[in-house]
Amino acid sequence: MEYYQAIIFSIVEGLTEFLPISSTGHLILTAKLLNIPQTEFVKSFEIIIQLGAIAAIVFLYFKKLTTNIKVLEKILIAFLPTVVIGFTVYRIVKDVLLENPMVTVISLLVGGIALIVLELVYKEKEHHADTLEHITRKQAFIIGLSQSISMIPGVSRAAATIVGGLFVGLKRKTAVEFSFLLAVPTMLAATTLDVVQSEFAFTTHELSLLAVGFIGSFIVAIIAVKFLLKFIQNNTFIPFGIYRIVIALLFWIFVLQ
Repeated sequence: MEYYQAIIFSIVEGLTEFLPISSTGHLILTAKLLNIPQTEFVKSFEIIIQLGAIAAIVFLYFKKLTTNIKVLEKILIAFLPTVVIGFTVYRIVKDVLLENPMVTVISLLVGGIALIVLELVYKEKEHHADTLEHITRKQAFIIGLSQSISMIPGVSRAAATIVGGLFVGLKRKTAVEFSFLLAVPTMLAATTLDVVQSEFAFTTHELSLLAVGFIGSFIVAIIAVKFLLKFIQNNTFIPFGIYRIVIALLFWIFVLQ
């Protein structure tokens, strides 16, 4: 991997991590377009640069993450299903699913259709949770179960948690913000697990590539988060559903054929 490729990866990661369009899917497909083989380092790089995106959320939501006990409790409850399922299927995801771009394309397509269908039937109501503090333990746990599906490449952790949030009765902004915060322990755990599995056996060059990826994803993620919060004030998630379908079809036609 070259430095310009690391920069491209970091931009893709920062833009897609918190939008409901699948960062992992885009990184896999980006690697395919750049003709970068899915080596162990590339797989680790794609996971570890998520730390930059995590840092962006910590930077933007530092006070809420460190002082709001009620919110922290709900994040922990939602995180538990991912811990159990994640540790169980980690090797299958990394060694089998990440190796198959078609899995990503199908997930992008199905996820796009699901987003559109959900928005067509979803009606935001007055009694829906309008703040993070109003999320119940039951709602948090169900959102956590929904997030677990995102271990399939292309599903999108953001999409899974947002859809789960809307399904259990959260308002759009609340669902999006909870998705942001839940990303912190989830992505941190995934990154830590990957580093431990790799025994941190990275060369100096690989470490410098990781540093470039971290900084790039941090900067771009801040921009993406602010964009999404502003976007959902007057829009639905249907444009993201359409985008997922279009990008899935384009990659299927021009990359996988």
